[in-house]
Amino acid sequence: MLRAIIVDDIDSIRTKNIALIKENCPNVAIIAEANSVESGVEAIKKYLPDLVFLDVEMPDGNGFDLLQHLKPITFKVIFITGFQDFATKAFRFSAIDYLLKPIDPIDLIQAVKKAEQVLDKEVLELKFKALFANIESPKNLQKLVLKTAEKVYSVNVQDIVNCISEKNYTTFNFINAPSLVVSNTLKEYETLLTPFGFFRTHQSHLINMQYFDHFIKADGGSIVMKNKSTIPLAVRKKEEFLALLNNL
Repeated sequence: MLRAIIVDDIDSIRTKNIALIKENCPNVAIIAEANSVESGVEAIKKYLPDLVFLDVEMPDGNGFDLLQHLKPITFKVIFITGFQDFATKAFRFSAIDYLLKPIDPIDLIQAVKKAEQVLDKEVLELKFKALFANIESPKNLQKLVLKTAEKVYSVNVQDIVNCISEKNYTTFNFINAPSLVVSNTLKEYETLLTPFGFFRTHQSHLINMQYFDHFIKADGGSIVMKNKSTIPLAVRKKEEFLALLNNL
């Protein structure tokens, strides 16, 4: 049983979400509720929950402010937000769960199932460090949390040279670090990384244009990166890629 606290400044939404949690997540016990950053900090310190459902925006601050008052963070967090904004991008980069208002019961159940998984303190701390860095850092200094079969890593997005897909696995290659293999599809990372200067050259390849070196026209075209790796360029992507080069 997960002992949980819900923090949301709007009474009606908080009441509705508590009912939703009780109906769909019998393994979650709501032990307290709060309506602000200040009252949320007090409740968490008093009750020491396993899980906190945390609203992002509140009158006296936001969910990130609340967490800053509670370091080191020893509980799991599911953020609740009404917007697809910079915060949701930070959650995705940091592998932190979030729910959009109004909460979909299926998304709620999935998020709680993830929260039930045992995470050691080191992994929890790494995820929150990445989250705070992503909230506070400039656009080009984002942290991406990657989970391999053995360990969880926090990497700098600007250090990724390219990503290679093979079935449901993605290999990340870095400029000055060993490669990492994660069990997620390339499509998930394309969505995250395209706004940060990455380009999908092929069904199985995503590159960081920061490390593009030169283009070889022979045999339909291929791309050479600064680490000397050669990346294929799909015929259907050639025109788009050449247009991108003209704008560099």
